[in-house]
Amino acid sequence: MSDSPKTLADRIEDLLPQTQCTKCGYPACRPYAEAIAAGSASYNQCPPGGAEGVARIAALLGKPVIPLNPVHGAERERPVAVIDESACIGCTLCIQACPVDAIVGAAKQMHTVITSLCTGCDLCVPPCPVDCIDMQTATPGRTGWAAWSPSDADAARVRHDARTVRLQREKQENDARLAAKALAKLAEVDASNAQTETELAEKERKRAIIQAAIERASKQKAMAPAVPPPKKP
Repeated sequence: MSDSPKTLADRIEDLLPQTQCTKCGYPACRPYAEAIAAGSASYNQCPPGGAEGVARIAALLGKPVIPLNPVHGAERERPVAVIDESACIGCTLCIQACPVDAIVGAAKQMHTVITSLCTGCDLCVPPCPVDCIDMQTATPGRTGWAAWSPSDADAARVRHDARTVRLQREKQENDARLAAKALAKLAEVDASNAQTETELAEKERKRAIIQAAIERASKQKAMAPAVPPPKKP
Protein backbone atom coordinates (compact mmCIF):
# COMPACT_ATOMS: atom_id res chain seq x y z
CA MET A 1 0.00 0.00 0.00
CA SER A 2 1.29 3.47 -0.83
CA ASP A 3 2.82 5.54 1.99
CA SER A 4 1.84 8.83 0.34
CA PRO A 5 -0.60 10.94 2.36
CA LYS A 6 -4.25 10.64 1.45
CA THR A 7 -5.83 13.46 -0.52
CA LEU A 8 -9.10 15.04 0.53
CA ALA A 9 -10.85 13.04 -2.19
CA ASP A 10 -9.32 9.84 -0.76
CA ARG A 11 -10.59 10.67 2.71
CA ILE A 12 -14.07 11.51 1.43
CA GLU A 13 -14.16 8.31 -0.61
CA ASP A 14 -13.34 6.35 2.55
CA LEU A 15 -16.55 7.72 4.09
CA LEU A 16 -18.80 6.68 1.20
CA PRO A 17 -20.60 3.30 1.26
CA GLN A 18 -19.13 2.18 -2.09
CA THR A 19 -22.47 0.92 -3.40
CA GLN A 20 -21.52 2.47 -6.78
CA CYS A 21 -25.22 3.16 -7.33
CA THR A 22 -24.82 6.46 -9.28
CA LYS A 23 -27.72 8.02 -7.34
CA CYS A 24 -25.43 10.91 -6.40
CA GLY A 25 -25.31 11.88 -10.06
CA TYR A 26 -21.81 10.54 -10.67
CA PRO A 27 -20.77 7.24 -12.33
CA ALA A 28 -19.23 5.82 -9.15
CA CYS A 29 -18.28 6.73 -5.60
CA ARG A 30 -14.78 7.91 -6.50
CA PRO A 31 -15.88 10.59 -9.00
CA TYR A 32 -18.42 11.83 -6.46
CA ALA A 33 -15.71 12.06 -3.80
CA GLU A 34 -13.52 14.03 -6.21
CA ALA A 35 -16.42 16.38 -7.00
CA ILE A 36 -17.05 17.05 -3.29
CA ALA A 37 -13.35 17.72 -2.76
CA ALA A 38 -13.33 20.11 -5.72
CA GLY A 39 -16.42 21.91 -4.43
CA SER A 40 -18.50 21.06 -7.49
CA ALA A 41 -20.88 18.72 -5.64
CA SER A 42 -22.58 18.89 -2.26
CA TYR A 43 -21.90 16.34 0.47
CA ASN A 44 -25.58 15.39 0.86
CA GLN A 45 -26.16 13.48 -2.39
CA CYS A 46 -25.61 9.87 -1.23
CA PRO A 47 -28.86 8.08 -0.26
CA PRO A 48 -27.15 4.79 0.69
CA GLY A 49 -24.97 6.65 3.21
CA GLY A 50 -28.04 8.40 4.57
CA ALA A 51 -28.05 10.99 7.32
CA GLU A 52 -25.07 9.45 9.08
CA GLY A 53 -23.08 9.54 5.85
CA VAL A 54 -23.82 13.25 5.46
CA ALA A 55 -22.75 13.85 9.06
CA ARG A 56 -19.49 11.95 8.56
CA ILE A 57 -18.50 13.97 5.51
CA ALA A 58 -19.64 17.23 7.12
CA ALA A 59 -17.35 16.52 10.09
CA LEU A 60 -14.43 15.87 7.76
CA LEU A 61 -15.05 19.09 5.84
CA GLY A 62 -15.80 21.16 8.93
CA LYS A 63 -19.22 22.04 7.58
CA PRO A 64 -22.71 21.93 9.11
CA VAL A 65 -24.81 18.80 8.92
CA ILE A 66 -27.54 19.27 6.31
CA PRO A 67 -30.45 17.04 5.22
CA LEU A 68 -30.03 14.47 2.50
CA ASN A 69 -31.01 16.01 -0.83
CA PRO A 70 -34.29 14.27 -1.83
CA VAL A 71 -33.50 14.87 -5.51
CA HIS A 72 -31.05 11.98 -5.26
CA GLY A 73 -33.38 9.63 -3.41
CA ALA A 74 -34.31 8.76 0.14
CA GLU A 75 -32.49 6.84 2.83
CA ARG A 76 -33.98 3.35 2.90
CA GLU A 77 -33.58 -0.16 4.17
CA ARG A 78 -30.85 -1.90 2.21
CA PRO A 79 -32.29 -3.86 -0.71
CA VAL A 80 -30.76 -6.73 -2.64
CA ALA A 81 -31.56 -7.88 -6.14
CA VAL A 82 -33.37 -11.19 -6.58
CA ILE A 83 -33.72 -12.81 -10.01
CA ASP A 84 -36.77 -14.89 -10.91
CA GLU A 85 -34.70 -17.72 -12.32
CA SER A 86 -37.68 -19.30 -14.08
CA ALA A 87 -38.16 -16.12 -16.14
CA CYS A 88 -34.49 -15.30 -16.77
CA ILE A 89 -33.53 -15.65 -20.45
CA GLY A 90 -29.77 -15.43 -19.91
CA CYS A 91 -29.24 -12.18 -21.82
CA THR A 92 -26.33 -11.13 -19.52
CA LEU A 93 -27.46 -7.48 -19.47
CA CYS A 94 -27.77 -7.51 -15.68
CA ILE A 95 -24.27 -8.98 -15.37
CA GLN A 96 -22.91 -6.19 -17.53
CA ALA A 97 -24.74 -3.57 -15.43
CA CYS A 98 -23.64 -4.81 -12.01
CA PRO A 99 -20.80 -2.55 -10.81
CA VAL A 100 -19.45 -5.02 -8.25
CA ASP A 101 -19.66 -8.39 -10.04
CA ALA A 102 -22.40 -9.68 -7.75
CA ILE A 103 -24.28 -11.55 -10.50
CA VAL A 104 -23.08 -14.84 -11.96
CA GLY A 105 -24.23 -16.68 -15.05
CA ALA A 106 -23.50 -17.06 -18.75
CA ALA A 107 -25.16 -16.23 -22.04
CA LYS A 108 -28.44 -18.13 -22.55
CA GLN A 109 -28.16 -19.58 -19.05
CA MET A 110 -29.93 -18.63 -15.83
CA HIS A 111 -28.32 -15.88 -13.75
CA THR A 112 -28.11 -15.65 -9.97
CA VAL A 113 -27.36 -12.79 -7.59
CA ILE A 114 -24.81 -13.45 -4.86
CA THR A 115 -26.80 -11.79 -2.11
CA SER A 116 -23.84 -11.21 0.22
CA LEU A 117 -22.09 -9.19 -2.51
CA CYS A 118 -25.07 -7.18 -3.75
CA THR A 119 -24.89 -3.49 -2.81
CA GLY A 120 -28.55 -2.81 -3.63
CA CYS A 121 -27.64 -0.29 -6.32
CA ASP A 122 -30.69 -1.10 -8.54
CA LEU A 123 -28.59 -0.79 -11.70
CA CYS A 124 -29.42 -4.30 -12.88
CA VAL A 125 -33.18 -3.67 -12.93
CA PRO A 126 -33.66 -1.27 -15.90
CA PRO A 127 -31.67 -3.32 -18.48
CA CYS A 128 -33.63 -6.54 -17.85
CA PRO A 129 -35.82 -7.11 -20.94
CA VAL A 130 -38.17 -9.54 -19.19
CA ASP A 131 -38.53 -7.67 -15.88
CA CYS A 132 -37.43 -10.67 -13.82
CA ILE A 133 -35.37 -8.78 -11.22
CA ASP A 134 -36.94 -7.61 -7.97
CA MET A 135 -35.32 -5.51 -5.24
CA GLN A 136 -36.14 -7.02 -1.86
CA THR A 137 -35.40 -5.67 1.62
CA ALA A 138 -32.36 -7.26 3.22
CA THR A 139 -32.16 -5.21 6.41
CA PRO A 140 -35.66 -4.59 7.84
CA GLY A 141 -35.70 -1.55 10.11
CA ARG A 142 -32.08 -0.64 9.38
CA THR A 143 -31.01 2.06 6.93
CA GLY A 144 -27.82 3.82 5.89
CA TRP A 145 -24.71 2.82 7.82
CA ALA A 146 -26.82 0.80 10.24
CA ALA A 147 -27.51 -1.54 7.33
CA TRP A 148 -24.04 -1.46 5.74
CA SER A 149 -20.68 -1.85 7.46
CA PRO A 150 -17.25 -0.37 6.67
CA SER A 151 -16.04 -3.87 5.80
CA ASP A 152 -18.95 -4.24 3.35
CA ALA A 153 -17.94 -0.93 1.78
CA ASP A 154 -14.27 -1.88 1.54
CA ALA A 155 -15.11 -5.22 -0.09
CA ALA A 156 -17.47 -3.55 -2.59
CA ARG A 157 -14.81 -0.99 -3.52
CA VAL A 158 -12.24 -3.73 -4.15
CA ARG A 159 -14.67 -5.59 -6.42
CA HIS A 160 -15.65 -2.41 -8.26
CA ASP A 161 -12.03 -1.38 -8.81
CA ALA A 162 -11.08 -4.89 -9.95
CA ARG A 163 -13.99 -4.90 -12.40
CA THR A 164 -12.95 -1.49 -13.76
CA VAL A 165 -9.40 -2.72 -14.33
CA ARG A 166 -10.65 -5.90 -15.98
CA LEU A 167 -12.97 -4.05 -18.36
CA GLN A 168 -10.22 -1.62 -19.34
CA ARG A 169 -7.82 -4.50 -19.94
CA GLU A 170 -10.39 -6.40 -22.01
CA LYS A 171 -11.04 -3.31 -24.12
CA GLN A 172 -7.34 -2.79 -24.74
CA GLU A 173 -6.92 -6.45 -25.71
CA ASN A 174 -9.88 -6.24 -28.08
CA ASP A 175 -8.55 -3.02 -29.59
CA ALA A 176 -5.18 -4.71 -30.11
CA ARG A 177 -6.84 -7.64 -31.93
CA LEU A 178 -8.78 -5.26 -34.18
CA ALA A 179 -5.61 -3.27 -34.91
CA ALA A 180 -3.77 -6.44 -35.88
CA LYS A 181 -6.60 -7.42 -38.22
CA ALA A 182 -6.57 -3.96 -39.77
CA LEU A 183 -2.83 -4.12 -40.41
CA ALA A 184 -3.20 -7.57 -41.93
CA LYS A 185 -5.98 -6.30 -44.19
CA LEU A 186 -3.86 -3.30 -45.19
CA ALA A 187 -0.98 -5.60 -46.12
CA GLU A 188 -3.40 -7.72 -48.14
CA VAL A 189 -4.64 -4.67 -50.03
CA ASP A 190 -1.08 -3.45 -50.68
CA ALA A 191 -0.15 -6.88 -52.03
CA SER A 192 -3.12 -7.06 -54.38
CA ASN A 193 -2.34 -6.94 -58.10
CA ALA A 194 -4.34 -3.98 -59.38
CA GLN A 195 -3.76 -3.14 -63.04
CA THR A 196 -6.64 -1.20 -64.54
CA GLU A 197 -7.52 2.32 -63.47
CA THR A 198 -10.70 1.02 -61.89
CA GLU A 199 -8.80 -1.61 -59.90
CA LEU A 200 -6.18 0.93 -58.82
CA ALA A 201 -8.87 3.37 -57.70
CA GLU A 202 -10.64 0.64 -55.70
CA LYS A 203 -7.32 -0.37 -54.13
CA GLU A 204 -6.64 3.19 -53.03
CA ARG A 205 -10.19 3.55 -51.72
CA LYS A 206 -9.83 0.46 -49.56
CA ARG A 207 -6.39 1.52 -48.40
CA ALA A 208 -7.64 4.95 -47.38
CA ILE A 209 -10.55 3.47 -45.40
CA ILE A 210 -8.30 1.04 -43.53
CA GLN A 211 -5.62 3.66 -42.90
CA ALA A 212 -8.20 6.10 -41.52
CA ALA A 213 -9.51 3.38 -39.19
CA ILE A 214 -5.99 2.64 -37.96
CA GLU A 215 -5.32 6.33 -37.29
CA ARG A 216 -8.61 6.69 -35.35
CA ALA A 217 -7.73 3.67 -33.24
CA SER A 218 -4.26 5.08 -32.55
CA LYS A 219 -5.72 8.39 -31.38
CA GLN A 220 -8.22 6.62 -29.11
CA LYS A 221 -5.44 4.49 -27.65
CA ALA A 222 -3.33 7.57 -26.94
CA MET A 223 -6.26 9.24 -25.15
CA ALA A 224 -7.28 6.15 -23.16
CA PRO A 225 -6.32 6.09 -19.45
CA ALA A 226 -3.69 3.62 -18.35
CA VAL A 227 -4.98 0.51 -16.61
CA PRO A 228 -4.37 1.14 -12.88
CA PRO A 229 -3.52 -1.61 -10.41
CA PRO A 230 -6.44 -2.68 -8.19
CA LYS A 231 -6.68 -0.72 -4.93
CA LYS A 232 -6.36 -2.40 -1.58
CA PRO A 233 -8.98 -1.64 1.09
